[in-house]
Parts: sequence; structure tokens; C-alpha cells
Amino acid sequence: MSHDSAAAPEAAARKLSGRRRKEIVAVLLFSGGPIFESSIPLSVFGIDRQDAGVPRYRLLVCAGEEGPLRTTGGLELTAPQGLEAISRAGTVVVPAWRSITSPPPEEALDALRRAHEEGARIVGLCTGAFVLAAAGLLDGRPATTHWMYAPTLAKRYPSVHVDPRELFVDDGDVLTSAGTAAGIDLCLHIVRTDHGNEAAGALARRLVVPPRRSGGQERYLDRSLPEEIGADPLAEVVAWALEHLHEQFDVETLAARAYMSRRTFDRRFRSLTGSAPLQWLITQRVLQAQRLLETSDYSVDEVAGRCGFRSPVALRGHFRRQLGSSPAAYRAAYRARRPQGDRQPDPDPAGASRPLPPSDPPTALPPENAVPFQTRRTATPMPAGAAGVPGQRSAP
Repeated sequence: MSHDSAAAPEAAARKLSGRRRKEIVAVLLFSGGPIFESSIPLSVFGIDRQDAGVPRYRLLVCAGEEGPLRTTGGLELTAPQGLEAISRAGTVVVPAWRSITSPPPEEALDALRRAHEEGARIVGLCTGAFVLAAAGLLDGRPATTHWMYAPTLAKRYPSVHVDPRELFVDDGDVLTSAGTAAGIDLCLHIVRTDHGNEAAGALARRLVVPPRRSGGQERYLDRSLPEEIGADPLAEVVAWALEHLHEQFDVETLAARAYMSRRTFDRRFRSLTGSAPLQWLITQRVLQAQRLLETSDYSVDEVAGRCGFRSPVALRGHFRRQLGSSPAAYRAAYRARRPQGDRQPDPDPAGASRPLPPSDPPTALPPENAVPFQTRRTATPMPAGAAGVPGQRSAP
């Protein structure tokens, strides 16, 4: 699923300055960026595939800071161009940023601002959205990033309308994508926008990927703990919680299962996930409620009981705070978008939540100040985000 917002007329009408060329794509690399995300725009825009019917772009690989640039596995890269080369590009891509907790170099931010002012299309893949946000290019705009980093992006840049459910967001002259493979989706979208479906389809066949992927990041949202927790003693407690969401239990129960005091458990959980355990637990219950509303005919009262909420009132309150909608309105909007025949079978009677298979892991843990998703609704009928959850100590 992607989100193509109705770009403002001003943005749609903007023209490139005389020194910039539409066919030139500059890719801005930084030290510490993951090699997979960095390689996506290099492969899409840097290889001549005219024999397959894909129009050629001119690629400029630019260092966003002094080199050599270190990447995954200790490899060192030397970019052939510097920041000055960005001045010729009609499209500037930031494929990743090394850390969601540190600010990008100011010289790189200035170059991005100038490029945008001169009509260039600015693209942020995965954590590259943090660079665009730091440059002020996402203020007042819809954007996305890897679902695990979406809470931090929303917290740090409250003027950005973060949508963690989309694979990519096209807001006209500024575009962002979710993590890893979603960068391919966005790059294909750019080729489709520039040269049409046939060219994008030919490129997709060369890359051996689907021309368009259905769905969004929501299928991964309930895998809300980093892969690194797998060997930690808390992993067993987390797995138990996900299997028993239909039961009423609180954080004290989880702390007892971990043989920790509540204070120690809170501190350990937050250090691993960037989220308080109560916030995480409420988010998991709401996500389970979403699944039941989408895939079953249970009443809202029944859904509340099957998700471990003490009452339907508690479900409605948390659901509205996280998704900006009542459970009934959410179900109606979801079914309006999906025909009856597309609905999945009802979940198991216990209503247990089971973690999904691993998705592409992010490259770093969120900081401790990460909060649950804070987003705005997109133009689609289904609410697309979640707001903060109050930090009460009682069970949800």
C-alpha cells in the first residue's frame, strides 16, 4: 500500500532551476549507513537498462560528509562526488541515516534545502526520513519510515504527519519510504511516475520483484520488539504476553514471570525496546482488537473481552487514543475498503495474538524517549496511526 497525497498546487507547479536536470539522480551517502538501503537507488538509477525498455537516468553518488564512508560489515566506500554535485540533480535520494538519535551534518542539510528550493524532488528511504525531517522538508507533510522508528520520528518532529502503515508516501516533491525492501517500492514508483507503467514493469522484471506490492507495514506492526531481544531472558515473558492477550493481566504479572521487581522490569524493558511495558501492552491489545474487528463478527464488547480489556469502555478509550476512531467506525471503514470475500477466516477462539515471522530488522534500537505511534489520518477511510497512551499503572 502506498499513499499518494494530493500535492499542493504550488508543489506540483514548481520547476527545476536552470542548472538542474530531471534525468540526474544524486544519491547522498553517509558513513554508518546500511549497505542494503544504500544500494537500492544505486541499482535502480545507476545501471543502464535501455535494452529492456527502461529509460536511463544519470547517477551521481555523493558523500554527505568526509570519507571514507563505512558501511555494513566494516566495508569502506569512497563516493566519487561531494555535496557540490547535488546542485545538478533533479532528484536527490537519501537512502539511510546511521542513527536516529544523532543530527545529520549541517552542510548536508543546507544542500538538501537548496535542492528543494530549486525544484528538485527529495526522497528519503527508511531512516533517510530523519535527514529530511532535520532539514525541515517534512514539516506539515505526510511521511513514513520503518515502523519501528515511526514513534521516534513523530516524537522528535511533531509537525510531521507520520504514517507507520504505508510502504511509501508520495507528497509531490518530497517522498519517503518504509524500511529496506520498501525502498525498492518507492524507487519503482518514481520510475513509474517519470516514465509510465511499462518502464516500471520492465525494471521490476529485471529486479525480479513485483511491480506493485499490496498491503502496507501494518502486517509487521505487532512484531514490536527488536530481533536482538531474541536471546534475552525477557523474550520468554514477551512471548507469553503475546500468547495470552485474551487474558486479563498487568505489568506486575509480567515482572513476576521475569523474576524481577516492577521497577527493575520497567527499566530493563525500556532499555531493550524504548517503550514502557504498559505502553507496549496496551498497544498490543489494541492491535489484537484491530485484527478481530477486521477478521471476525464479534461485537465490540466481545472484542474487548478477547483482548484482555476490563471493559468495552477501556477498549474504546485506548482505541480512540491510538487510532483516532471508535472500534465500530474502524470496522465499518475497513469493510468499506475490502469486499466481504476478501476477509480472512476468524482467528482462533481464544483470540490469542501470535507473533508474525521476522521482517527486515532495523539497524538500531529506538531511543528511550520513543512513544507509541503519533500520526494523522491519510485521505483513505481507514485511520492510519496511533497516538500516545497515558502512562497509568493500572491494568488495561
